[in-house]
Amino acid sequence: MSPQAITRAEAEAFLYDEAELLDDWRLPEWAALFTEDAVYEVASCSSKTPTTDSPDDSLFLISDRIDRIRGRATRLMKPTAHAEFPRSKTRHMISNVRVRGEDGGVSYVRANFAVFRTKEVTTTTYMGELHYRLLRASGAIRIRSKRAVLDLNSLHDQGRLTIIL
Repeated sequence: MSPQAITRAEAEAFLYDEAELLDDWRLPEWAALFTEDAVYEVASCSSKTPTTDSPDDSLFLISDRIDRIRGRATRLMKPTAHAEFPRSKTRHMISNVRVRGEDGGVSYVRANFAVFRTKEVTTTTYMGELHYRLLRASGAIRIRSKRAVLDLNSLHDQGRLTIIL
């Protein structure tokens, strides 16, 4: 394990901090966790191989590079983001954090998640697995990639995905 490798305890603390930023709607701070070459992806519920599919040749619900990550964070903070104004109440639950390897200073981390979202009179649940590539940059842990793989057959009961998983 290289000196740049991220331990399970560090990864777990980082993911808990990320969840808190999302639940507190501190989205610009959340976007600042990503590297300049980062991607944030949410695989389609109908994908047959969501952990290995590429958005270049498969349908993804979200496939953002850093400019879109920052834009999404900024847009969701505005009152003109009608789908999220007033904002949903969310609770991100992270569990089973595992460091699955490291290569060239990039640590591969997986975790299970459940996100509970309440909007008006409806509460919905999104659950699945998160796949991260994390690295150290200037002494801090940063996200090079984050992929959410939903354990849902469809989003029919959840409605539109307007929050960040």
